[in-house]
Amino acid sequence: MIPAVVLAAGAATRFGAPKQALLLPEVLAALARSSVDDVVVVVGAYPLEAEVRVVDCPEWERGSGASLRCGLKALARDTEAVVVVLADGPDLSPAAVDRVIDHWRSGAGDVLAASYGGVRGHPVLLDRRAWARIPDEGARALEPVLVPCDDLGAPGDVDFADEVPGRLREDVSE
Repeated sequence: MIPAVVLAAGAATRFGAPKQALLLPEVLAALARSSVDDVVVVVGAYPLEAEVRVVDCPEWERGSGASLRCGLKALARDTEAVVVVLADGPDLSPAAVDRVIDHWRSGAGDVLAASYGGVRGHPVLLDRRAWARIPDEGARALEPVLVPCDDLGAPGDVDFADEVPGRLREDVSE
């Protein structure tokens, strides 16, 4: 069983508003088109509603690792690995999720990350054996095997309102 954990707990201070409500539906739609078996969304600074399981992380301010650990605790005991994505990556490719999972299944490693132009990105896959090593700064502190996904396009990383993709801009209040 390979679920996804979506990190959506941050305060979105650079964005100036709870960007998760705007961007999360895009991420969830991409995950629905991938081969993940389940999805858990971790919230903290802002409450969110979704058609998937939502887990509140009271320790979200400690960092993305604390949020990730909250999500991991919510997973079934038979979970072998987890795909980690960010709620602010609205251009996530379902094929990138599946490619990272396929590389893990072929024995590529315990920590894998999609790469774009040789730069580490998302999704990240964590084998259960790596879960105990997650520090407060999150999975970025773990050295991954990079899985090239250049042909699929990066998932995006929306930190500011002017970075919202055009297809979603009418939803951004001016």
